Amino acid sequence: MKKFLLLVTLAITAMTTAWAATDGKTYEEVNGLKCVNLWIMDRVHTPADFNASPLSQGTYARMATLNEGVVYVSRSGAQLAVTETGDSILQCVVYRFDAITGERLADLPLTFEGKPYGTKEAASLSANNIGTDHFGHMWVAPYASEANTIQKVYQLNTETGELTLACELEKGDVVVRVDYIDLVGDITREQAMCTIMGMGSQAATVYRWQAEQDGDFEGGFEGDTYIDFTMFYPETVTQWGYAPYVKICLGEDEESLYRGDLFWLDGFQTAPALYDFSGELITSFEEVVADSPELVPEAGTNGVTEFSLDGRNFIAYSKAQYSGDGHGCQAYICELGEGMMLEGMTKYWQIPADSLGKVSDSGTRIHCLNAQKGVDAQGNEEITLLTYKCYNGIGVYKIGKNVVGPTPDPGVKGDINGDGVVDIADVNACIDMILGLQAATAVGDVNGDGNVDVADMNAIIDIVLGL
Repeated sequence: MKKFLLLVTLAITAMTTAWAATDGKTYEEVNGLKCVNLWIMDRVHTPADFNASPLSQGTYARMATLNEGVVYVSRSGAQLAVTETGDSILQCVVYRFDAITGERLADLPLTFEGKPYGTKEAASLSANNIGTDHFGHMWVAPYASEANTIQKVYQLNTETGELTLACELEKGDVVVRVDYIDLVGDITREQAMCTIMGMGSQAATVYRWQAEQDGDFEGGFEGDTYIDFTMFYPETVTQWGYAPYVKICLGEDEESLYRGDLFWLDGFQTAPALYDFSGELITSFEEVVADSPELVPEAGTNGVTEFSLDGRNFIAYSKAQYSGDGHGCQAYICELGEGMMLEGMTKYWQIPADSLGKVSDSGTRIHCLNAQKGVDAQGNEEITLLTYKCYNGIGVYKIGKNVVGPTPDPGVKGDINGDGVVDIADVNACIDMILGLQAATAVGDVNGDGNVDVADMNAIIDIVLGL
């Protein structure tokens, strides 16, 4: 009877568990490299946690980035604020998570010149972009519609949330919509030059601006701020689709490091392709489709990044978004072929192996993929890879020779949520695991039989009742 009454109480007082879960998948070692999931919060593995998070509250938290062990997610129009003149606006906020544990950190409400930063409508997308330059500075940029002749970029103070206007970039004679931008170098131009690029939505136009160290921004296409591209994959496409994305490549030597002579363009109805600053297409999935058609991404998703590890060059790209055939906001990680070409590339992993989710984000199209290089305790290079799909989920993976997944602290037997006590919340956490609402982990296997099932729930109840 006591157990029955307790279970009735549990049904009434169900709570969200407090620790980060993993995707629960094992990724096979490939060519001496391993891949492990550090944590995940999404609609598939942790739906209760995701639905309780601000990432599920509308579709305006669109981009994410990594910086010094922290994940930053920018959200336009997150909260109501009143200015000193008495006007109400929707203030932008940056959400933060520990990159290793997934723990949610303090939010950063954004301000500019001491006032709340935002507009009266969240759809103005005042914080549509967020990123990190190569000197640790963070930046935020708004969406710039076809009515905006200027693309603004702000530097973000990660302690206070205060924005400082870093530059105002003129689009020039052709003014088209720009949803997302990318930059390399130093946004402050104090330690190095900076290159910034953006793609025109529903246009063939690509913008490019450059500033030398201590200099001002000028047109990066031999003095012009833009050029119209003529080469696409598929060849039947004549312009980029909605909300396209550019990822600038680092140069191979000190002189070309931040000049952005090569860059990936991903245009919604096109697949990621590598171009140079003259507009020439260097490599595309045309080289892959005949021999490995399964590697070609489905139309309707934008997201790509690259990294080097152990002397090899890799690309990570969005395979499909929520509407994908058999996919749900997943990314492929592949080693590029000789000369950094897509031809001859080798697939290593699909992350997550199952899915982040398959819920419509109302067509935001962007899939953020960020890779940052570090070293492990033995001095070996490793990559921290962030995958984030608006309105579906977020996860962080480690790639390297010796990477290992998180090891749960056994703590007190039955203390699934790690708060130091065994109570109703732990029974609820166990129920979530049994029902698949929370990824099953070792701490849920209270009776030590290798499974998380009803027997473990009863074991926790016995602990709670002192039996």
